[in-house]
Amino acid sequence: SGIGYALAEAFLDEGAKVVIADIEDGALQAAAARLAAKGEVLGVRTDVADPESIEKLAAPTIERFGKVNIVCNNAGVGGFQNFEVTSRKTWEWTLGVDLWGVIDGCRVFLPLLKQQEEAHIVNTASMSGFCYGPFLSPYSVAKAGVVALTESLYREFQYTKNHVGISVLCPAYVATAIADDQRNAPSGVELRKDVDPALQKVRDHVGDMMAQGKTAAEVAAITLDGIRENRLHIFPHQSWLAAVEQRIDNVLAGRPVGDEPAS
Repeated sequence: SGIGYALAEAFLDEGAKVVIADIEDGALQAAAARLAAKGEVLGVRTDVADPESIEKLAAPTIERFGKVNIVCNNAGVGGFQNFEVTSRKTWEWTLGVDLWGVIDGCRVFLPLLKQQEEAHIVNTASMSGFCYGPFLSPYSVAKAGVVALTESLYREFQYTKNHVGISVLCPAYVATAIADDQRNAPSGVELRKDVDPALQKVRDHVGDMMAQGKTAAEVAAITLDGIRENRLHIFPHQSWLAAVEQRIDNVLAGRPVGDEPAS
């Protein structure tokens, strides 16, 4: 769903053959059926928090299409919750999907990508990978890790495999269903609304902001442009770069991050 579905549509419109993956088999097959009207699509149920599941995604992809040129590590979960009521189980789930899913996606598919004359990886992070707000510790840690991983691999590939491009996608508010992420939470992950009901107004406000944000299709179009131009950083929300600049200014000036300079 969301950005992942929109990316699949955009690639199909460009004539690509597409493999989509999701942890929800019913939603996956329904999406594959809708997308089939645009081109050749394969849906493979995958839990990106499970490295063996990602490895099992590679085999039917090669069996069906023979090669891989572009990999998008896009799955994401995370929401607003006080650190002191965030269990280790929630940390493990969030980092498992948002960070380890990306690491394993790169690790499993890179040997296939490097066999091609042209290849590209897109890792979805967030503006939360650069600017860290309150009540989002697991999500921010994961997304900062995705930015660091991608920047490190970009430099590494320049030395070892410069025919493989890599980008980190860093959106802000996008109209997706990520706020309903806990529908797929594993056993033992407590619902945010139950363990931290005081932040529900914050969640509702952010949900409203997301609904008014860019569409997933807009983000997908920007992402394809970024792949074509081999951009390391893809920022769909250019206005947010001022916040990144302010953060860096605060760090260099020795001010606590988030504090505004005196006027």
